[in-house]
Amino acid sequence: MTSTQRGPGKGWVLLLLLASFSQAEEPECRLIGDPENPQLSKDGDILLGGIFSFHNNWKNRQHTYMQKPLPLQCTSLNFRGFQYAQAMLFAIEEINNSTDILPGISLGYKLYDACVFIARGVTVALALANGNEVVFAPSEAPCTRPAQVQAILGGTFSSPCMAISTVIGPFNIPLISHLATCACLSDKTKYPSFLRTIPSDYYQSRALAQLVKYFGWTWVGAIRINNDYGNNGMATFIETAQQLGICLEYSLSVLRTDPPHKIVKIVDIIKASTSKVIVTFLSPTELYMIIQELSHHNLTGYQWVGTEAWIFDFQTAAMDRYHILDGAIGLSIPKVRVSGMREFILDVKPLNSSSDELFTEFWETLFSCKFTLSMSSAGNQRECTGHEDVTEVQNSFTDMSLMPLFYNVYKGVYAVAHALHNVLSCNKTCNNKVQLDPFTILQHIKEVNFKTKEGDEVYFNENGDPAAKYEIINWQPTENGIVDFVTVGLHDASLPADKQLKLQNQSLIWAQNSQQVPLSVCNNKCPPGTRKVLKKGKPVCCYDCLRCAEGEISNATDSVTCMRCDPEFWSNERRDSCIKKEEEFLSYEEIMGALLTAASLFGTCMTAVVAFIFFRYRQTPVVRANNSELSFLLLFSLTLCFLCSLTFIGRPSEWSCMLRHTAFGITFVLCISCVLGKTIVVLMAFRATLPGSDVMKWFGPAQQKLSVLGFTLIQVLICILWLTINPPFPSKNLLLYNDKIIIECALGSAAGFWAVLGYIGLLAMLCFILAFLARKLPDNFNEAKFITFSMLIFCAVWITFIPAYVSSPGKFSVAVEIFAILASSFGLLICIFIPKCYIILLKPEKNTKKHMMGKGGPKLF
Repeated sequence: MTSTQRGPGKGWVLLLLLASFSQAEEPECRLIGDPENPQLSKDGDILLGGIFSFHNNWKNRQHTYMQKPLPLQCTSLNFRGFQYAQAMLFAIEEINNSTDILPGISLGYKLYDACVFIARGVTVALALANGNEVVFAPSEAPCTRPAQVQAILGGTFSSPCMAISTVIGPFNIPLISHLATCACLSDKTKYPSFLRTIPSDYYQSRALAQLVKYFGWTWVGAIRINNDYGNNGMATFIETAQQLGICLEYSLSVLRTDPPHKIVKIVDIIKASTSKVIVTFLSPTELYMIIQELSHHNLTGYQWVGTEAWIFDFQTAAMDRYHILDGAIGLSIPKVRVSGMREFILDVKPLNSSSDELFTEFWETLFSCKFTLSMSSAGNQRECTGHEDVTEVQNSFTDMSLMPLFYNVYKGVYAVAHALHNVLSCNKTCNNKVQLDPFTILQHIKEVNFKTKEGDEVYFNENGDPAAKYEIINWQPTENGIVDFVTVGLHDASLPADKQLKLQNQSLIWAQNSQQVPLSVCNNKCPPGTRKVLKKGKPVCCYDCLRCAEGEISNATDSVTCMRCDPEFWSNERRDSCIKKEEEFLSYEEIMGALLTAASLFGTCMTAVVAFIFFRYRQTPVVRANNSELSFLLLFSLTLCFLCSLTFIGRPSEWSCMLRHTAFGITFVLCISCVLGKTIVVLMAFRATLPGSDVMKWFGPAQQKLSVLGFTLIQVLICILWLTINPPFPSKNLLLYNDKIIIECALGSAAGFWAVLGYIGLLAMLCFILAFLARKLPDNFNEAKFITFSMLIFCAVWITFIPAYVSSPGKFSVAVEIFAILASSFGLLICIFIPKCYIILLKPEKNTKKHMMGKGGPKLF
């Protein structure tokens, strides 16, 4: 954070060194102006400087420029400055008492009061660099000497640090700040010797924008302090917010020196706005000015978003008597507990009350007392003894809520100590003969990487910044009216962008003690399933919502565009997610698949029953007269035909696709080959009854089996060629339906499929023609009639199958093919074998050779 104040005109004094030579030819440098004495100091082998604000203000004097201006008189004691100074002294004492770092080397210090005044900060920085002797004799060149201190700690705010670093930067004196967060200080071309132990506002501003986006606030107001801290921080926030789709309804600046009417104008703008979230880059002083004016207008219910400057400050919460900031949320430096530091800070004792003005003023302010020689001279104030117990006082000095900032001072001192440790090549002892210079120390500070006793890793990046980690703090008021600062999340800028912000799973309190996240948008958010369409002439956060088209989705609130789903996905009814398209194939679980499965198993069982009957009555004339071997082979092939239909049911796989068509083609050829053999046998048997005919010896049982084998082998060869050249394979048909994926078996080679089917049709037509020719042969039991009828059914089924198969979509084409297989199989089974079973089981008196050979008797059917 920063603070910029108006100083006492042009009357502040810079320390200048003027070189002159005495008459004794001894060079001498003389200080022009008053020497600057440190408020706190201690001698040591190596000196560290400190610039803290022990006071918050100064006395304004009217300068006549007729005489030398008086020294700056600081007022309004600042306990925070004392806490920072005590943290630095604690670290120095700890290092001096340690044997692990800088053994045998004692660190001393010179601490100055900057009074929250930039010019004063520059003055004391020069005093730390040059020393404050009135006269000194340079040892080598005129008016040149080593720096008085090797590093400077402090420079609390950003604007003073910029001025100080500009002055001491050319001399490479390290300046390590614990609270200056302006991103501009990361520019090493302007501020080459500046480092800090608090993250840059570049990260905080981006983190605030991410936090605002996380809660869906796209229409916000912004207030900043009108200095480097506020202007740079808000600029980065606005830039990031615009990238995240966040709009600012207003952006206002304020400074503690602004006239009252400007504060009233700011409150009027807030009152007239429609946004309910206010993002702030303010110091506690400026914030208090605004909330005080808001309380006069009774304006509450705004959600405040703050930075580390005030979000974890108990003093700010104490000043908010009207609870305007209740429910505020913001970023804070992670909490820490440094063993021994709290006790050291509170262990403050005044020195001789007549010789130490700063500690006397501190003690008197802390205990509201007065050091006097007698009780009577103290007036209404009680007398200070110097032995009062600091822990019994409840004020900002005993408040340890800013321990993370004290820890930053602590880490800065240790960073310098580790750099010195490396420069002096310290092991058990240090090399005292090394000539120290700020540039070498600065380079070593930039390269330090160590862990504190609390286990925190300390290092600086190329810009002199530490790792950016923040806690997310929520102001939750308690029943007794005290605000509880609850940590509700973390932000780690070192992680990937989508993982930096992490909120814990706990309830947050919002403005006016609400449990509901406040809404701050230009208009209602576009729900998932819609996209934003900007309104003409309006900011980008003001828009209409249009529903996504079919096949497109938006799965987030306020989506700018709708995303098209992948080919295998489709948008749901709400258009807010892509759901996997329903995969359609003929399965066993659905009704149609179950019925076809049942029909297939029924046909198999029926064939098995017929085979059992034929085997049981294999010696009867009906079975023997119909070529029992071909009959059993036909029954076997029919069983395979019924079973092969099952390969068409279920999710297609690589093996099932190759099996279903080849199994179907081979089994049906085997089946029709058997029928064709039986048909030829019938024809040959009739020819054998003619006088002098010996045709049966040319088509006996061996020839019948070979004919079946030959016809079947031709189909096997066709199938082998098909599977070798371009076999069927499972594929996903994404074009037939928008919302479904047809899982089907691609034919691979269409020629192979139609060759298999054509060969079956050729055999079926040949069988039908031969059976038709033999239909009127004179026998009581003429099997050719049943074969003719079965082939008629077979051909009719497969002729109608072709257009039905081609025109049926998806799984229905598979069902048509299964139905054709089952229908033709049932046709063969029923037409050829059921009449025989009828004779065997129900008309056994007709199952005789005499009846079978009779020509004039009644027909069986």
